[in-house]
Amino acid sequence: MNSVKMNVIIFAHPNFLGHQSMPRFAKMLTEGFKERGHCVEVWAPKEKMRKFGKSSFIRKWLGYIDQYIYFPIEVKNKIKDLPENSLFVFTDHALGPWVPLVSNKPNIIHCHDFLAQFSALGKIKENKTGWPGRQYQKYIRNGFKHGRNFISVSKKTREDLHQFLRQEPNISEVVYNGLNGDFQIGDKNVARKQLGSFANLDLNNGYILHVGGNQWYKNRKGVIKIYNSWREKFQKKLPLILIGETPDLDLINESKISRFQDSIFFLEKVPDDLLIDAYVGASVFLFPSLAEGFGWPIAEAMACGCPVITTNEAPMTEVANGEGKLIEKMPPSSEAILAWSGTAAKTLQDLLLMDKNEMKKLITGEIENVKRFQRDKALDKIEKIYQKVLENKTN
Repeated sequence: MNSVKMNVIIFAHPNFLGHQSMPRFAKMLTEGFKERGHCVEVWAPKEKMRKFGKSSFIRKWLGYIDQYIYFPIEVKNKIKDLPENSLFVFTDHALGPWVPLVSNKPNIIHCHDFLAQFSALGKIKENKTGWPGRQYQKYIRNGFKHGRNFISVSKKTREDLHQFLRQEPNISEVVYNGLNGDFQIGDKNVARKQLGSFANLDLNNGYILHVGGNQWYKNRKGVIKIYNSWREKFQKKLPLILIGETPDLDLINESKISRFQDSIFFLEKVPDDLLIDAYVGASVFLFPSLAEGFGWPIAEAMACGCPVITTNEAPMTEVANGEGKLIEKMPPSSEAILAWSGTAAKTLQDLLLMDKNEMKKLITGEIENVKRFQRDKALDKIEKIYQKVLENKTN
């Protein structure tokens, strides 16, 4: 693609926060724009004060000093010598406190989800936010409101964004995330052996898979509830593999009270190539999220030919696009959850019992669907928007 070369400054989260999806997104932008011949720099806070903390609590607060005191000083000094064709790109609206540093220069903000913002405003009953968290989200909100150009990962995210802005943005586009990795169909038996070797488990007969962190909306506890119900109702036995962060105490307790705890396994620090194997080898991918900004794992699983079950709510429905199987969102009351998990378990069982022709049709539809999320298509659209910002000098 012929285009005017840009000097792209990418603002990213610091590595010490331990994020997973955001570094992958920043990496996609960085590598993609370098491949297109643009000059790219990544700016992120470095661990200066945080490393002196003796406890996680102290390190957290010292990390704020690194992010919001030291880093802005560095940014102000670095901006002085940049060329005129520089575009400042914020990989996440949660980096809002830094937006005012370049609000008088061409800039654009990527938006993934506003769940933390809505929680802080008391609009999400499943996730209450304390006073410090409310103030922190207000600090972020006041920052990204200085932006005039935005790219959202879904229509749902764009709708949410517009609830927070002071004025009509100059640019507000939707660009679906591009898959950042070699997600494709592979040999199921080989994939199961590879993941089984990593986890020291026998996975040759298949397994139920979930990929996600400990955030409340990922609903990892709901995954276990569905699994429990499926095992009890249908007397079947496949292991449950949950890939992601180290499980928190609530999740550990949820697994320990399960009658089937010996078949529930948490895998951490799974390399990218083995994550692909995990999708390829899974009997089904179970993703009953309560909310998302986009839902990367849905697209990743579909690209690997893994049948998907996800929630019948936007933006999961936007990503699934009529493919895979949908279940209702988990209700809040314990009585309703019992009925919900039973219904979801029936969906799970029906999918597992599909004959070869039905399964082939389902997987073919999923693979066709995720062609919308090709990395180069996403980068092409993003590149055009970036250039539009520079051409119009909109900021």
